[in-house]
Amino acid sequence: MRSEEPVPLHEEFIYCCGAATHVLKCGPWKDLSKDESKNLPRLLFMIIPGNPGLAGYYRTFIQALYCGLNQQYPVWVVSHAGHCKPPSGMEMIEDTDIKELEDVFGLNGQVEHKLNFLKKNVSKNIKLVLIAHSIGCYITLEMMKRASELQVLRSVLLFPTIERMAQSPQGKLMTPLLCKLRYVLYMPVYLLSFLPEGVKASLVRFALRGMKTCDESSITTSVNLFSVDCIANILYMASQEMMKVVERDSTTIKQNLKKLIFYYGIGDSWCPQHYYDEIKMDFPDGDIRLCEKGLRHAFVLDASKEMASMIADWLQDDLTKL
Repeated sequence: MRSEEPVPLHEEFIYCCGAATHVLKCGPWKDLSKDESKNLPRLLFMIIPGNPGLAGYYRTFIQALYCGLNQQYPVWVVSHAGHCKPPSGMEMIEDTDIKELEDVFGLNGQVEHKLNFLKKNVSKNIKLVLIAHSIGCYITLEMMKRASELQVLRSVLLFPTIERMAQSPQGKLMTPLLCKLRYVLYMPVYLLSFLPEGVKASLVRFALRGMKTCDESSITTSVNLFSVDCIANILYMASQEMMKVVERDSTTIKQNLKKLIFYYGIGDSWCPQHYYDEIKMDFPDGDIRLCEKGLRHAFVLDASKEMASMIADWLQDDLTKL
């Protein structure tokens, strides 16, 4: 019996809109920007993460999805601007006089950051499947609204935080913390940042001990959260989410309804079930599903493979029509 071939995974740290960005690319295609290349794939699967928007959390997910798609299409995940700890010798913000984007770490900046990434790194001729998670779903709807020229074949919105975030059970808890007290968290993070890497990993394991099976790459990725720069950018973006993600953008949803798949969780304290009931009522013809498997909002911690296999199933029809 032959051992499974390792899935080709390519890792890059780049500046996008002047901010440090971590990109993980699954598959043999490293450059999709050059039109003249004969073997360009027809389709790119791009993952837009939740918050914290660290690409490493999606490592297992993109590998499983790539295999579930019979290794025919590239699957990439792009971190949010400034959420990754850049390698030594690379700063969080590019050292140039040109200010590419006002407030790149804010919610609006993160939308422009993803559009800029696509513009610079992906040929216009390549169709896109956008797979978004949590606040990534809000970002994805904004991308579709602002750049209608994008060739989006499908957008899959997982556990979508696209409305009334501050009013959700988790939002009520977190809003005062994020909007008024977030600076208080910087000091302990700063002190913890001096711990050896092994001790940090042990602390993460302890924090996630309630899970039966925890994805190993989640543990190594979570060690990034001991960096004050990363935490500051993560919490700043989260505070903006509470203030800006208020009304659901039904206009954009209506315009793109045939391209959208929504997947809501049961008992998800960021988008409670009545949000699902209401959107289902407003868009009876939409593909709006409720999770029956009991997956958690942060599915990447323990259910990446299961989620990837479901998505590959959902998109089978689209892919045969390509």
